[in-house]
Amino acid sequence: MDFFTWCMISAGFAMALGSLGTGLGMGNAIRSAVEGVARNPGASGKVLTTLMIGLAMIESLAIYVFVVAMIILFANPFTEQVINLATR
Repeated sequence: MDFFTWCMISAGFAMALGSLGTGLGMGNAIRSAVEGVARNPGASGKVLTTLMIGLAMIESLAIYVFVVAMIILFANPFTEQVINLATR
């Protein structure tokens, strides 16, 4: 396989792993928040605020993975070096 095929595969794996991790993290956070509200309904406002902040931070990890995958696909810093090595 050539360099660009490996770039596509690595970007796909990065997105898959990043999505899996953030999905699991969000699911656990929401489950814990719902359990907390069910045990203490009076604290639902504080739990909701903390949950939203936590979900935003978890979501930012997914965005970082997406940005890295896009860099691998479209702005890979090693592309010129690999092309130079391939043309020798």
